[in-house]
Amino acid sequence: MFRAVARIFRTPDLRRKILFTLAIIALFRLGSFIPAPFVDFQNVQACLAGNAGASGLYTLVNLFSGGALLKLSIFALGIMPYITASIIVQLLRVVIPHFDTLYKEGQAGQAKLTQYTRYLTIALGVLQSTTLITVARSGQLFSGSGNTTASCTQLITSQGSEWYGTLLMVITMTAGTGLIMWLGELITERGIGNGMSLLIFTSIAAAFPSSLGSILQQRGLTTLILVIIIGVFIVAGVIFVEQSQRRIPVQYAKRMVGRRTYGGNNTYIPIKVNMAGVVPVIFASSLLYLPALIAQFNQPQPGKAPQPWVQWITDYLTRGDHPLYMAIYFLLIVGFTYFYVAITFNPEEVADNMKKYGGFIPGIRAGRPTAEYLDYVLTRVTLPGSLYLGIIALVPLIALVAINANQNFPFGGTSILIMVGVGLETVKQIDSQLQQRHYEGLLR
Repeated sequence: MFRAVARIFRTPDLRRKILFTLAIIALFRLGSFIPAPFVDFQNVQACLAGNAGASGLYTLVNLFSGGALLKLSIFALGIMPYITASIIVQLLRVVIPHFDTLYKEGQAGQAKLTQYTRYLTIALGVLQSTTLITVARSGQLFSGSGNTTASCTQLITSQGSEWYGTLLMVITMTAGTGLIMWLGELITERGIGNGMSLLIFTSIAAAFPSSLGSILQQRGLTTLILVIIIGVFIVAGVIFVEQSQRRIPVQYAKRMVGRRTYGGNNTYIPIKVNMAGVVPVIFASSLLYLPALIAQFNQPQPGKAPQPWVQWITDYLTRGDHPLYMAIYFLLIVGFTYFYVAITFNPEEVADNMKKYGGFIPGIRAGRPTAEYLDYVLTRVTLPGSLYLGIIALVPLIALVAINANQNFPFGGTSILIMVGVGLETVKQIDSQLQQRHYEGLLR
């Protein structure tokens, strides 16, 4: 293992790529600490130092921004607008035939889809930055922790409340999102691994020390060691499931083209247990945030009782430790897993391509029977995958009840799924590049 790592840095091309990637990551983390214009830096630091945690509305965005959201930095929105735009463009392939046609055109069509994703990212950046500034100006950014001190309600200076101050802050945060998107593409082109995924990995990993430190302060060393041991088993389980797949054997008939023989080889179609990845968890989290967001903007005046529906949402749909919240969250993840897999994997398209090139599944007729068989296998493989996603997503909520932590539990939910997935993919890319140069990979 150590000799393999030494070979990485002895290879000039690979060493240059890794150092370039690390430099971009350092620049990304630096931007997370630079406050946006007209932000009262001292008040923000006072709220953060007082352990004023964000409410559930901002947990996911704050996680993907590496804590930059609550600091109101120039990178406050993080990579979240790009993730949302990518998911929207991918879903629009089902609704808009032109998008599906561009996707099937190959590299040229996908380049246009990437350009549409960039435009949508900027538009979402403007929308989300405006919402964030409005919430910060109203003093509700830290209201989820019950912190109502003056420092947490005066996060923006008087100049920032003027129209020109608000415009400058929106432009700055939107430009920060565009810069993050560009940095991610630079890593993909000139570095190692997928740039966007590595930036998300960095943001999540940056929150691990503070989360573990919070557990140590609140519950002591014994609980911290227990959490780490449980985390090791969770990571091992996630790696096992993420690598699991159902291989459907495929044979290709021999074809004579001139004097050459084509086909006749055997291969397989890999159907992963967790084919949907982390997207269903993001879908479910975003959908559960909507009722809480509506209730937050319908809060009554001081001294008045809230409306019954607002009180019901506040009691049951904003507390992650409530059983009803957990049950709805779990069912949404299971439902969105089937929905997303049905969109991304089309059995009829796969069956048509196999038939076109003379491929068939042993014992299954080509054409419609093959599509029905693929759909049959996919439906049953997706069931354990959806249950697995639901259980992993509930780990932080269960830990919130068990150890009474006001920070995100580091070994569970979206964070561990993304970190394990990105880590495995990056190691595979480094391993493949080592094998190209030394005929020996990173891992034996």
